[in-house]
Amino acid sequence: MIERQILSKKVKEFQVTEYIANVLDKPGYSHTEIQRTPVGEKVVIYTSKPGLIVGRKGSNIKELTEVLKSKFGMENPQIEVSEIENPNLNPHSIAKHIVHTFERFGPGRFKFLGYKMLQEIINAGAIGAEIVISGRGVPSKRSKTWRFTSGYLKKSGDISENYVLKGFAVAHLKSGSVGVKVFILTPDIKLPDNITFYNLTQEDKEIKVTGGETPKEEIDLIKKEKPKKKTVKKKVAKKKEEVPKAAELKNKKETKKNGNNKKDRIKAAK
Repeated sequence: MIERQILSKKVKEFQVTEYIANVLDKPGYSHTEIQRTPVGEKVVIYTSKPGLIVGRKGSNIKELTEVLKSKFGMENPQIEVSEIENPNLNPHSIAKHIVHTFERFGPGRFKFLGYKMLQEIINAGAIGAEIVISGRGVPSKRSKTWRFTSGYLKKSGDISENYVLKGFAVAHLKSGSVGVKVFILTPDIKLPDNITFYNLTQEDKEIKVTGGETPKEEIDLIKKEKPKKKTVKKKVAKKKEEVPKAAELKNKKETKKNGNNKKDRIKAAK
């Protein structure tokens, strides 16, 4: 029962996002996220042009809230429009931009468009990026796949799965459907195999040569460690003292044995 409830919620979220993407299919639109709050469900729409999404006096938002209540059964949907700071580092907006240009002007100059968008991503400060355009009419009747890559991009591991941003969009043309995938590795991600070397300043070199003044904390630690060494020496001395005692005990035992043997001989002679 719980599994079915989870699946039904996910299906509902997917239907809502698809509906919003179809209704707000404009150049500035990027993607939609649904967040659950104690008050109700919060719908966040990401866009580079919030004015086009909101509409005149919030008309688009009002219409959308009414549809979400009536069609999808949301009790109290709260729609929030958040602006993307740098759209060139957002893979969803890049993919949407390529799709809109294909739908307006056709896929004839897809190579020029792919390299142009790739250069804009790298100029925005991305470590690496990749654009994949595949489908019919690019450029022949048969479906083909074209890749445009630049910079350093991880293809496997934790970084590629969790940190590389991914975007996808589809252009429906007369020749057929063309899919666009965009992968971006943003500059704020720290790679584990990236090693940085720092040049020592003159002050650091002087401290290394002279040794510098030892702080009070280090001096206190050295003083505390000294009596530990003395205790070790005492233990060793005790062990050395114990060795002759063991030898004396052995000699005493041997003398006792010899005395007993003599007594036995005397008794036997009698």
